[in-house]
Amino acid sequence: MNGNGDRHDSTLVLLSGGLDSTVLATELVRRGAAVQAVSVHYGQRHAVELEAAAVVASRLGIPHDIIDLSVLRHHLRSALTGTGEIPHGHYAADTMSATVVPNRNAIMLMVACGVASARGLRVVATAVHSGDHPIYPDCRPEFIAAATLTAMLGTETVRVEAPYIRLTKAEIAAKGVQFDAPMELSWSCYEGGDSTGRHCGRCGTCVERAEAFHLAGVRDPTDYADTAFWREQVTV
Repeated sequence: MNGNGDRHDSTLVLLSGGLDSTVLATELVRRGAAVQAVSVHYGQRHAVELEAAAVVASRLGIPHDIIDLSVLRHHLRSALTGTGEIPHGHYAADTMSATVVPNRNAIMLMVACGVASARGLRVVATAVHSGDHPIYPDCRPEFIAAATLTAMLGTETVRVEAPYIRLTKAEIAAKGVQFDAPMELSWSCYEGGDSTGRHCGRCGTCVERAEAFHLAGVRDPTDYADTAFWREQVTV
């Protein structure tokens, strides 16, 4: 990430609508960078996150587009695309492997790099963090390094940046407060929300989200259907 806000390196943020990408987009904007955002509909059952992404982008005053690749739901078998139940419990649990969408980040990043190249942008930024590494192979530092090389070879101009790749989710939540990110507008729940629009409070991402705010020592603005479950899953 270009901390001096160099507008020659205009950035396309891969904005899922989740906590991490919301904080990243906000930090870039607050630092004075020229930011655009793109989200990808890959057939996720929690497509409500795309609505959150649009709202976040509007709040930040940045251009935002949704790329429809929803046909992938028929080809990428995962609990997140409708194959099987969403596991509950701590994100580090072995059962969370059911939420792996094969090569999802590679697909989204390369699509975003193509969009960035077409728009004359120089950077695609993703908010993957250290908590993703054990479960998702396409969130690891070596993958990001390979994705950057691939992007540069494929476009000659666009590079991939993952400035949060060594940070914990708690550290990202703390950054959210530092940069006044609209974290209350972000969406994490893999269940897709109940009839009242609340996070379930039981899936892996809800547990991880609640734990992150607790560890960061900042107020959690999230409305959970189950407010106690996460405390039973973690030792904090």
